[in-house]
Amino acid sequence: MLELLLILLCLLADPSDSAELTSDWWIGYTQGRNDLPEGQFANWSTQRAHIVRADGSDRRAIAQELALEPNHWTQFAGWSPDGSRSVVLSIWEDRNNALWEREHKTFRMTEGWLVDACLVDINSGEARNLTANHRVSIYNSGLFFLPDHQGFGFTALINGISKPFVMDLDGNNKRDVSGGGQGFSYGYSASPDGKRISYHEDYQIYISDADGSNKHKIDTGNPFNFAPQWSPDGQWLLFASGEHYNCHPTIVRAESGTPRKIGDRQGYRGVVEKLKHPDFHSESSDVPVWSSDGKYVYYTALFDGSVELMRVGIPIDNEPTSPQRLTHSAPATRHYHPSPSPNGKWILFGSDRSGIMQLYVADADGSNAQAITSVEPGHAAMHGHWSPKP
Repeated sequence: MLELLLILLCLLADPSDSAELTSDWWIGYTQGRNDLPEGQFANWSTQRAHIVRADGSDRRAIAQELALEPNHWTQFAGWSPDGSRSVVLSIWEDRNNALWEREHKTFRMTEGWLVDACLVDINSGEARNLTANHRVSIYNSGLFFLPDHQGFGFTALINGISKPFVMDLDGNNKRDVSGGGQGFSYGYSASPDGKRISYHEDYQIYISDADGSNKHKIDTGNPFNFAPQWSPDGQWLLFASGEHYNCHPTIVRAESGTPRKIGDRQGYRGVVEKLKHPDFHSESSDVPVWSSDGKYVYYTALFDGSVELMRVGIPIDNEPTSPQRLTHSAPATRHYHPSPSPNGKWILFGSDRSGIMQLYVADADGSNAQAITSVEPGHAAMHGHWSPKP
């Protein structure tokens, strides 16, 4: 009888409960040089999109044909909802434009750039450039899938102003959904039901209907608000709020309510520098993220000179919550870009704990971390993305 019971339990068990099955999940990321002294363009142009199994096996570059010409590179930027296709940015910059930018210590994206969002089939390797079809901008990024096969959202830079756009599944019918806003918009995403969108415009958070109508501002009282993200149930928005380089995880009810700070970064500037020889604006934003069930927020904070991984629960009935420190590192260690797995069992993050910026997968509480990349000295692995399904 006991043997029969054990057999039944095995048959009923969720296969995702087995840690050995982490190899069923793909992770996409970007790797490239970070030690070249000639500036960020020299390092960025070595970047290539990669995928790897969650146990660190089967690492390989993808969409290599998008970066065969000089001054071209690729960046991994997301997944399709079924995990069969990846979103890869195809990037080119004119070398003379890069030299001008470095001399003037500012970006000039009104010329000398060509950035497109492509869908890459994981099995066939076929790449489809969506933003080149009836092009509205030379700089297109932030591609994401709208729910229920409604099309895509993306961000287009037009005359130096970044704006949220939508388009049909074939890349046609591109339309501005900024609601007539003239500010610089970024961090654009759609609610889980696809009925609303959110983004920050001139560092203020806005919510509107999916077509850009009924736009309203979330008043935080802070000058800097960055990268709003919808909770999995669509009830909350999460973003960083405060002052530039002194902002903290903040949530607000999407319908209405008062924004609430739920964690403190304790002096962490909220950006990670990946270059060994820092250039102008060469840091990468390190933003708080939702857990897959929406019960937690992961972020990074400063402790004794190290940037550590943190987790905090979402307050229920206005009860206070206590952030939990998940890593305890040697001095000057940096953790960055946390990304919880879709099944809630693991957390993906970057760390230079070995002296090299690698990606790691750990249990959801930060324990049992294992490196899944093996980039060489003078290189860095960044921006890990879980595939939505195993």
